[in-house]
Amino acid sequence: MALQYTGTILSTLRHQIIQNTTHGIHTTAACNIIRKLARLRVVDNSEIGKRAMAEGRPPRVIHVYNKKAIGYVGDKVLVAIKGEKKRGILVGLKALQKTKVPKFDTNNVVLIDDDGTPLGTRIHVPIPTVLRTILKEKTQAKGADYTKLLAISTRFL
Repeated sequence: MALQYTGTILSTLRHQIIQNTTHGIHTTAACNIIRKLARLRVVDNSEIGKRAMAEGRPPRVIHVYNKKAIGYVGDKVLVAIKGEKKRGILVGLKALQKTKVPKFDTNNVVLIDDDGTPLGTRIHVPIPTVLRTILKEKTQAKGADYTKLLAISTRFL
């Protein structure tokens, strides 16, 4: 009987500990993939990107240009920035990546024109080396020139 009594006390005590430790804390994993309304950080020196980041109003994703509607490194996205629609290329993500693709602390984007030329003249952060092969394949398939994006980047990971 004493053994049964201590078992109920332990279960009650365990329930109270679990309830106190999870109160006010999110126990689900963070959603680190790029989909609609995700915030991005502009990493080039374009005027519209610098103004948006200085004001503390980073661009948000409107559309991801692929079949899954989930953005990965090298995907083209449509963003809303300063009340305008601009296109961009994802160059770094917080999400868990494939092998040999580095994981970043922020979701980074480089703004581009409709024909694939970047709006800025320099990229401030290192971009993954894997992006070279990804963008060269997309350049030939889509007709847009993404190799200019690789030319203005100064550092690769």
